[in-house]
Amino acid sequence: MRKVSGLRWWMVGLIFLATVINYVDRQTVAVLKKSISDDLGLSNPEYAAVQNAFLIAYAASQMLSGRLYDAVGTRIGFTISIVVWSIAAVAHAAARSMTSFAFWRSVLGLGEAGNWPGAAKSIAEWFPPKERALGMGIFNTGAAVGGALSPPLIALLASYWGWRPTFIITGGLGLGWLVLWLFLYRLPAEHPWLREEERAYILEGQREAARSRGARGEAWHPGWIELLRYRQVWAVVVGRFLTDPIWWLYVFWLPSYFQEARGFSLAQVGWSAWFPFLAAGLGALTGGWASGHLIARGWSADRARKTVMAAGALLLPAGILAMRAESPYVALAWMGVVLFGFQVWINNVQTLPSDFFPGSAVASVAGLGGTAAAVASVLYNWNTGRVVGAMGYTPVFVIAGVLGPLGLAAVFLLAGRIQRVVIKG
Repeated sequence: MRKVSGLRWWMVGLIFLATVINYVDRQTVAVLKKSISDDLGLSNPEYAAVQNAFLIAYAASQMLSGRLYDAVGTRIGFTISIVVWSIAAVAHAAARSMTSFAFWRSVLGLGEAGNWPGAAKSIAEWFPPKERALGMGIFNTGAAVGGALSPPLIALLASYWGWRPTFIITGGLGLGWLVLWLFLYRLPAEHPWLREEERAYILEGQREAARSRGARGEAWHPGWIELLRYRQVWAVVVGRFLTDPIWWLYVFWLPSYFQEARGFSLAQVGWSAWFPFLAAGLGALTGGWASGHLIARGWSADRARKTVMAAGALLLPAGILAMRAESPYVALAWMGVVLFGFQVWINNVQTLPSDFFPGSAVASVAGLGGTAAAVASVLYNWNTGRVVGAMGYTPVFVIAGVLGPLGLAAVFLLAGRIQRVVIKG
């Protein structure tokens, strides 16, 4: 059997591609908000309710998906997730009312949520600790690339075929990815294409199995209540609760902000709204590279992660400057700073579960964090629809600018030193 050099990078490349598709599928509604709202008669609060149907299901599925991936493994878990979300994405085209549209939006959320705990688990399986932040950065870049591709791609498809066929085309992308996934993905211990020297390198420093064995040699599979006994889990949960609404605000409302507050056409949104998401992609790579680089230079994981998280979180108030900018393109640039900083921040926050816990619990911890993030985002998005209708966009973007430093303070206070925890009991 022919061996492949650098196979772990091919594996994270697959996760990257899935994340691109994930974001194209979820961004379709945001880019086409005006066309869909005109066709289905949606107000801003009703649009927020439709997006909340996605987020509520996404929140529930984050926890359930984490447990699912820990139970059935990454290969089968991703298969289930992408089949569900691809079918749901295509089915949006058949919606004829707010109710049916919101239903398929919720099914999309159920499927798409699995991408994040599954990716965190896959990175923990395929990368040694010193490279995990970079691995997380590469896969997180998929969110930014998907966000950047969505405005021009979706605007182009909709201009030719309308919004309903656009959902069918974008929804079919995931089923094509599934063929590659089933053909290529295996665990490092059993992959026939993996060179022995790379297998040894991957396993170097991975002592999760030894640390997570009980008296009978069984892996540690904690329940949610048991996990919540650890302050490190609360660091992930509270940090994401406070800061993830920032990302979802820009994902759901940035295109409509430029159409409604800055007077952009759909075509203008298509050729300009990609920029903040491109900046986010650079942030994801920068955040992953920076902490790994600092660790390689001899910094502790604690010092490296905290330094990079602080650098990212302290850029998030730039959204306040975007609201004060007279030029829409200056506002767009400041929003790029926000999303760059957010991805630097979140990339390292999402690495914390594998810094703190053995591999058998990583997806569950990531799922709890994702659930907290989605619950907070539901609450923020619900209020955004009402505030925008009554007061415009400025208040929601200004408040989002304050959340980054608050989240940073919460993580620093709750996490303590970033290192492997001692399992209780």
